[in-house]
Amino acid sequence: MRVKEREVGDGARLEALIAAEPQAKARDRLRMVLLALRGQEKMDIAEVMGVSKSVVEQWVYRYRDGGIEALRPKKQAGRTPKLARARHAEFVERLLAGPREGDGVCTLRGKDAVRILNDEFGVAYTLNGAYELLHRLNLTPLTPRPRHEKNDPGAMAEFRASAPLLSRK
Repeated sequence: MRVKEREVGDGARLEALIAAEPQAKARDRLRMVLLALRGQEKMDIAEVMGVSKSVVEQWVYRYRDGGIEALRPKKQAGRTPKLARARHAEFVERLLAGPREGDGVCTLRGKDAVRILNDEFGVAYTLNGAYELLHRLNLTPLTPRPRHEKNDPGAMAEFRASAPLLSRK
């Protein structure tokens, strides 16, 4: 391949970067460009590196067009979240506020989070998806069961004292 150094000393700089690079993929990209700068053909480089010639072309052309900085891997965008990041705080506030009158429960669970996301935020989540969202937002979906409003600690203590099958110390 006929590729010229974009800046004087790029060959030496590439050698130094290859020696210091801990990531194998990034190191291979740098090697492809270095071999092309040394005048090797793309088929030979592809054979030595164990990749296709189009991969060699891609990285060498990237160097040709943008220099060594263009060889750095770009952050992958990933899938767009169903619930926009701008609404995460609103969702957290809604969950931390607890159940409302119309919810029909005394504490919110995972399936309630799914319902809230569907009804109030207009996004469809599965139960597993809702649990993953809760985890990403640092919310614990599992909490101890709340004490019932009719719970009587005195009656429980009396039961423990008079129960025939409980061992006494």
